[in-house]
Amino acid sequence: MRHPVEPVVPQPGQESVWGYPRPPRVEPSQERIRVVLGGELILDVTESVRVLETSHPPVYYFPREAFRPATLELASGTSYCEFKGTAQYLNIRGGGLLAAAAGWFYPQPAPPYITLTGHVALYPGKMDYCEVDGECVRPQAGAFYGGWITSRVVGPFKGEPGTMFW
Repeated sequence: MRHPVEPVVPQPGQESVWGYPRPPRVEPSQERIRVVLGGELILDVTESVRVLETSHPPVYYFPREAFRPATLELASGTSYCEFKGTAQYLNIRGGGLLAAAAGWFYPQPAPPYITLTGHVALYPGKMDYCEVDGECVRPQAGAFYGGWITSRVVGPFKGEPGTMFW
């Protein structure tokens, strides 16, 4: 049984995830993104892409070459997205720690998502912390989702209890 969703009304400077499209949209971002694992800064970029999908906070993808050397290593396992295609997982290393299957990429993304070629996404909840323009990110709930929640986006967000069939 579906429950009606009551989107939070965005304030000035915010965007609602209920205004994001399905299928998802990919857009460039110049926000400063910093990621720390094991106390080590493993990523500091001002160019990334955001994937925006209805009911989900943005997922950020970063150029593979932007990561510190020896940060990314292929992990076992794949998953399939009906829009983007087959993803492969990555272990992420930083500060002597290993975050297993904490990143993913699309080696051959479906044509509408070709922009994701050569880019890597991270689960923010598997890092020490992630920042967007100096604000600490709250990870999207749910074991499978990789959304980045900041004060810029409002929900409710898929992944919280009771949202499985949204």
